[in-house]
Amino acid sequence: MKNIFISILVSLGFFFIASFFFVTQHAILIALIALLVILWTNEALPIGVVSLLPIILFPAFELIDVKTATANYSNPTIFLFMGGFMIAIATQKIDLHKYISNKLLTIFPKTPRGMIFSLAFTSALLSSVLSNSTTALLLIPIAIFLTEDLKFKARLALSIAYGCSIGGIITPIGTPPNLILLGFMQQHSLEPIAFIQWIFLTAPLALVMLIIIPLLLSVGLSDVKLDNSVEHSEVLQKDQKRLLYILLGLVVVLLVNSKIEPYYSGLGLNETAILLSFGLLMFVPKIGFIEWEDAKKIPYEIIFLFGAGFTIATAFSKTGLASEIANYMLSLTNLPVIVLILMIATLITFTTEITSNTALISIALPIIYSLGQVANIDMTLILMVATICASYAFMLPIATPPNAIAMSSGAVKVKEMAKFGFVINILAILSVTIISLVYWQFFI
Repeated sequence: MKNIFISILVSLGFFFIASFFFVTQHAILIALIALLVILWTNEALPIGVVSLLPIILFPAFELIDVKTATANYSNPTIFLFMGGFMIAIATQKIDLHKYISNKLLTIFPKTPRGMIFSLAFTSALLSSVLSNSTTALLLIPIAIFLTEDLKFKARLALSIAYGCSIGGIITPIGTPPNLILLGFMQQHSLEPIAFIQWIFLTAPLALVMLIIIPLLLSVGLSDVKLDNSVEHSEVLQKDQKRLLYILLGLVVVLLVNSKIEPYYSGLGLNETAILLSFGLLMFVPKIGFIEWEDAKKIPYEIIFLFGAGFTIATAFSKTGLASEIANYMLSLTNLPVIVLILMIATLITFTTEITSNTALISIALPIIYSLGQVANIDMTLILMVATICASYAFMLPIATPPNAIAMSSGAVKVKEMAKFGFVINILAILSVTIISLVYWQFFI
């Protein structure tokens, strides 16, 4: 009860402060978001319970109606997760994750830091061409089996989650905000960024982050030992071989389906439908591996968590709070370029912690474009900064799909994610600002 009382008290403080800058409706929304974030962080209530509160609170304060709120809990992205969770459950049921994880031990350096570096780089490279959700769903169940040490499990899960977010910025197809930026630039007759040019611009930033994050996550793990004592077969069993072929088939379909504009348009299949189809395939007799009873292992609290995130994003748009924040930003145009970029990077990075990066960047790009026109700075540069920062959210499970999937593993606590994530957010903001001014402005 103490943590619940503290959460309410702090949210009232947010309301009081916000009332000086925003209308009452917007101040209420800010206070309610603060309440949800604090309850998630201090774990005063179960995550699933907190995640369902927007259905009650947002209509109660007349921010959005119940129908609009509940619709967000059936967002297509949620069914992508369900398909991925079904595959993960099948992988664990037949112990394929044990076989793969023990094989990883023979490839990666046999130290905690070496494992964290290897998993961060692997997840980043995969998520540069695959969905970061898919990459996290495939890797995290395998990675946390590498040790019985709870602290090390959490660090491994976070290294994959963070690696996925970093990898998403490497290519234009790595994450939806990148494609939204390219479409926006085309609409406004800005010179497009070619596929190879994008990689050339983002690779140094990704490399910097892929060095910083594993170093930070490996702090305090010097006394941790990898679990090499797990019994496993050196030969794949029949069921394991079948599932491995299915997983390879899934990866091939996802790769072939990926767009590489303007060179290749992909198959045009919906990625949610692909993941859900392969997930449901796990139930088919003589092909699949699980029964309906196994579906109880799906972490539904994480599904509710994402429903809450989508509901917050909807409330931002419906109440006009996003536009109000935009108006305040227009007053920043007289600031020096370095301060302006730093403030944009900070605002986008921390805002994307509580709302969908796709929704945020769709709202933010027109605002940033107006800012760039008034401030008379390189338009592509400032749009690029905003887009990259929309994918760099490391603090909260609702911020990105990989963060939520790391939470669903049971290895990561919200407090731990917030602690590491806050530091990494600051480092990411500084890295993006420095690289944009020192490197991007000469090649864009």
